[in-house]
Amino acid sequence: MAQFTTTAAGIVHVRGGAARVRAAMARGLCTLILAAAGLLIGSALAPAAATDAASAWAVTEHGRVRLISAGLTTGDSTQLSLGLEFHLHKGWKIYWRTPGDAGYPPQIDWSGSQNLADAAIRWPAPQRFTVLGFETVGYDTPIVLPIAATLERPGEPVMLQARVDFLTCEQLCVPYTVDLALAVPAGAAGESAHAAAIADALARVPVSGEAGAARIDRAFIDWADGKAVLQLEASARAPFSAPDAFIEGPAELAFAAPQVTLAEGGHRAILRVAIAGLPIEGAEAAARVVGAPLTVTLVDGASAAEQALTISTGQPPQPADREGSSGGRRGLAAMLAVAVLGGLILNLMPCVLPVLSIKLLSVMGHGGGSRRQVRLGFLASAAGILAAFLALAAGVLVLQAMGATVGWGLQFQSPLFLAGMALVLTLFACNLWGLFELPLPGVIADAGARSSHVPGHVPGLRGQFLGGALATLLATPCSAPFVGSALGFAFTQGSGAIVAVFAALGLGLALPYLAVAAVPALATRLPRPGRWMLTLRRALGLLLAATALWLLRVLADVSGGTIALGLAGMLVLVAGLVAVRRHLAVRMAAAVRVAAVGLGIAAAIGAGLLIPKVPQPPAPAGLWAAFDPARISAEVTRGRVVYVNITAAWCITCKVNESLVLDRPAVQARLRAADVVAMRGDWTRPDPAIADFLAGFQRYGIPFDAVFGPGLPAGEALPELLSEQAILALIARAAAQPRATMPRSGPG
Repeated sequence: MAQFTTTAAGIVHVRGGAARVRAAMARGLCTLILAAAGLLIGSALAPAAATDAASAWAVTEHGRVRLISAGLTTGDSTQLSLGLEFHLHKGWKIYWRTPGDAGYPPQIDWSGSQNLADAAIRWPAPQRFTVLGFETVGYDTPIVLPIAATLERPGEPVMLQARVDFLTCEQLCVPYTVDLALAVPAGAAGESAHAAAIADALARVPVSGEAGAARIDRAFIDWADGKAVLQLEASARAPFSAPDAFIEGPAELAFAAPQVTLAEGGHRAILRVAIAGLPIEGAEAAARVVGAPLTVTLVDGASAAEQALTISTGQPPQPADREGSSGGRRGLAAMLAVAVLGGLILNLMPCVLPVLSIKLLSVMGHGGGSRRQVRLGFLASAAGILAAFLALAAGVLVLQAMGATVGWGLQFQSPLFLAGMALVLTLFACNLWGLFELPLPGVIADAGARSSHVPGHVPGLRGQFLGGALATLLATPCSAPFVGSALGFAFTQGSGAIVAVFAALGLGLALPYLAVAAVPALATRLPRPGRWMLTLRRALGLLLAATALWLLRVLADVSGGTIALGLAGMLVLVAGLVAVRRHLAVRMAAAVRVAAVGLGIAAAIGAGLLIPKVPQPPAPAGLWAAFDPARISAEVTRGRVVYVNITAAWCITCKVNESLVLDRPAVQARLRAADVVAMRGDWTRPDPAIADFLAGFQRYGIPFDAVFGPGLPAGEALPELLSEQAILALIARAAAQPRATMPRSGPG
């Protein structure tokens, strides 16, 4: 029998039966070696088991890759958020959708997948690499490429089969093809452990338009040593740190890394980019690139924006000379004329409906008045309109100084504004119903003063002024033809241009009032005030009450139904107190009036300040997909047309467009076609992505509709007032294949 002893050092000594012990140890060692070899062979031949919401890792010589899902189940949505996760060895990289001088991006073949209608990679902001003078663009760290997947049958399980072709490079480049499989079962929606990683990757995807309040203002051809140079001029509210630009354009051109110059305290950047693939001759080079569409991804630290541009030619005026040069003055003068025309057209837009009663009241109350009274009354209304526009301009300048988003009609995104206007209109309605007197609108409230024989008395001028200002604030939620162009010019110029353009818009809106002031006989021929005015007062009071209800409906969309219902109850209580006040003693009536107005003001302020965190509206059902600016370029690359509609609960013109044009059978049929993707964005509440998208078109208000496609990769905006012919014609242009296409940006 063999005997074993162990020393303190762990050394085993064997006594007796040495041959048998050595044989046993040899057999055991062989068994261990065979078992280890079997495990190694098995792990090499059989893929590792997939974890929840992730495929098995596909292991290569230089890293590994797998498919992950943000959801444990499919839920009931048509969308599924996926990710292609790469872990590369140190120094190795993969490529962006436009890789630069060499390489190609990851490409995915989804053949064999079940319940998958579409899938498109959403590319995070890339890095720039320089090796031996070659510029390439890609990713060298662990990276997740987000994938937006669309299901054929929502609520059913999905089986994904992905064949991924990718190139990974260090000093050498090695292509790989791997097969990945992932099953996502049906069931109630729930996040997986990979949701955070996919969300982080999505946060790095460039937004459309501005990012971090930075945008490219223009792109034009300049010349250096006889060669064409693309010059980009970018501006930012916060100073730039180290901006870079990744440029995609015609396939025959290559764009180098930009040379960057910062100015104006870092708030402005000039990026000069050498262009390869052009002849040296200047005229021929200019003809080749002027008018060509570009997609520029502007990256500065953690912020990134993707912007569609068109190359122009010639050196534009420097920012400091825009208003000082004769050309700048001519441009400003022309835009002021456009603004006056746009303001005049605003009088005919559907967005004036909420204040129609105030406008009618200001006109009808002048019947039988003297020419002097009529002239001064309408001049006061025009002055109120101009003052309101100047107040809006001042608000824009303050918001710009604070680095906030500016736009047209954004006061309707403010709960405090909505609540305050609902209170004011409720009090106006009570005034028109004869429950008590207010200085607004003033014309009727002071009608009795006309019989007073006070020399030089002019009734209701203060009321006319404030009525004009109020009508302006309530009648400007929507843009109009020419208004968008004027605002786009103003918001890219200095403060002087902003004030001038807003004043011109106010002048245009006030022109009808100024016309009557110039020819008072137009109003003095109206019927004289009489008993019929009492009926008119009650009818117009109902219109004001309906407008207040509309504002409460918008408030419900902005802040939530609970706050809107609470404010509505308080306004009813205010109206009740005002009604019973007439039957009380003088002192008690005065106290009740003060209590009613104070209660209304407190309720309005409370409704405006106590804002719950209301989730953004769910994705539109049926025809419309949720607005996703990052998806537009991917769909266009796949040859599809993208129709974008931006609307809001407070935009009456938007609702008119939807009802009279977008819901027509011919338009609906075209938008439902297989080659068209219809997206709708809701701007009822502030949304930086929508604001940035609009700014990319130099538009700062809604309604806004635009069409993208192979024939219009940079997109083209439709007029504010839509027509069936305009929509169908622009979709046809966008669907046309261009002669020169953009470089392939990776798989869908």
